[in-house]
Amino acid sequence: MIFSPQSKVWIYQSNRKFNDQEATEIRDILDRFVEQWTAHGAQLKAKAEIFHHYFIVLIVDQDVANATGCSIDSSVRIIKEIESKFSLDLFDRFNMAYKIDNEVHVATKEDFETLISAKKIGLETVVFNNLVQTLEDFEQKWEVQLQDSWHKNIFAEQLNG
Repeated sequence: MIFSPQSKVWIYQSNRKFNDQEATEIRDILDRFVEQWTAHGAQLKAKAEIFHHYFIVLIVDQDVANATGCSIDSSVRIIKEIESKFSLDLFDRFNMAYKIDNEVHVATKEDFETLISAKKIGLETVVFNNLVQTLEDFEQKWEVQLQDSWHKNIFAEQLNG
């Protein structure tokens, strides 16, 4: 399936890595969900993906049908069900995801600050911008160096200290 670059994207980041069995089960739940995901009775052109065993990404091609309040609410419900079933936290925006040696890690905001202060994380460290909203931005601006991300402003004191 080809999706418009302007397709809407929602990213849910886990506080911990999914094991292989969890990833398979989560993918099955998401596949069943997107097959029946509708907005005002219209089938949404949608897909769900898991990236790096940490991220659930929902994509809706709004050129076909727009996601509405009710359809977005239903997607949040399924994410909350996954969160509950697997004892995950998928809504904490203060967990920071980053890559070191091509491996993804997640840290609390405080631990992330400590890693910056200890020079374990720097301006070249790849971070994940979960605020991207379109497929095009997801593909081009989701994984970026800290120096090119909103993270730089939040952690400026630690980076300059």
